[in-house]
Amino acid sequence: MKLKIYTLALGLITINLSAQVKDTLAEKMLIYQLPNGGWGKQLSDKSVVNYSLPIDKALLKKIKESGDDHATIDNNATSKEINALIKAYSTTKNPEYLKSAEKGISYLLLMQYKNGGFPQYYPNTGLYRKQVTYNDNAMINALTVLYNVAEGKNDFDVVDSKLKEKSKIAVQKGIECILKTQVLQKGIPSIWGDQYNEVTLQPDKARAFEPISLATAESVGIVRFLMLQPINPEIEKSIKSAVKWFKNNDIEGYSYNVSKVNGKAVRTLAEDKNSVIWARFYDINNNKPLFGDRDGSVKYNYNEVSEERRNGYSWFGDFADKLVNKEYPKWLEKNKISDN
Repeated sequence: MKLKIYTLALGLITINLSAQVKDTLAEKMLIYQLPNGGWGKQLSDKSVVNYSLPIDKALLKKIKESGDDHATIDNNATSKEINALIKAYSTTKNPEYLKSAEKGISYLLLMQYKNGGFPQYYPNTGLYRKQVTYNDNAMINALTVLYNVAEGKNDFDVVDSKLKEKSKIAVQKGIECILKTQVLQKGIPSIWGDQYNEVTLQPDKARAFEPISLATAESVGIVRFLMLQPINPEIEKSIKSAVKWFKNNDIEGYSYNVSKVNGKAVRTLAEDKNSVIWARFYDINNNKPLFGDRDGSVKYNYNEVSEERRNGYSWFGDFADKLVNKEYPKWLEKNKISDN
């Protein structure tokens, strides 16, 4: 009996000690988490939470005063914190980190539309914030978290079973939305736009320099997410069609270079016979590279874009190179699928 009591007491001591283990980054995330479970990327005055710095009391005061209004999944916000907190819990077993992560997961489930899409912000519906948003991988980041929850992957096996079941449903709804929003060109699936009207699911514009268009960088992320899923005819067709579009619309013989001149970024498009790139945006009807400017105008010549926007935005990149040449062939081989 004494041995059993001693063992039990020792177990309690171990539990209590582990609960006191703290992770510096996770502790800051607990403090900056909003009441609804989400996190913000910045306030209206452009104040940004920097987790590498000590707690900013003035910023924290602003956050508490502004409440849930700036909770978002833009710029990796919320998904980044959830992932970090789950990782911190796996090493410390501090229950506060798991509790906070689960609150963040509940926020993602709450913000999802019935059609499966995710807005950029919730509950803030101002401007383009209510649109279904693939831009900067917002929706895919959220779905990836929920996918990990549903499948118990990447340390997410510790999440409450009720959240797992809800996440499975949310992921399926998200996939349905992805398949519905793949842009058809004369009936043939291409890739995806950056953002969509939350009701009609038609491609929409956002900021002045982000016109209605096909978005290459985000579409790569979408395809990668689909490649994680069990294969069915719809998903297979979607992936193959997107990769075919990428192959047909690359830009050969050019490179896109960024240099610093007097401390400022200068971006140049130059001939390079060994390079293959893609434009950031393509015309949704004819697949011509297009460029938006601050005044809302759309240009089809990169050199006609204002200097501020030309150097202040990444208009080209090797976005789909790894997907097309490495990941897609491996996916075909793994699933014993022919490329036709």
